[in-house]
Amino acid sequence: MLAASVMITACNKSETITGGSACIKSQVKEFRRGDVCSGSASVKQYTFQNQQVYVFDQGTCGADYTQAVLNENCEIIGYLGGIAGNGTINGENFCDNATYVSTIWSN
Repeated sequence: MLAASVMITACNKSETITGGSACIKSQVKEFRRGDVCSGSASVKQYTFQNQQVYVFDQGTCGADYTQAVLNENCEIIGYLGGIAGNGTINGENFCDNATYVSTIWSN
């Protein structure tokens, strides 16, 4: 019984999207159906350059994956990581200037 509860909770966690515009929620639904790492993919919300942005992280199974950064209107404003280790969006260091808000989805 406990194992069934844990499995149901785990399944619900990957289905639940806890924030973002309708557009972002739609993007998350598409993203989670794609090439994401089991147990480590996420979409996190930040405040950056006076707007809400969302970092789509495929997880830890691919060292060279980039993380797409989208604004509230689902426009890609840049990419983080990848083989070059990019940390700059619109000429500004993301890690130094973004404020974490919440994780809106994880698997």
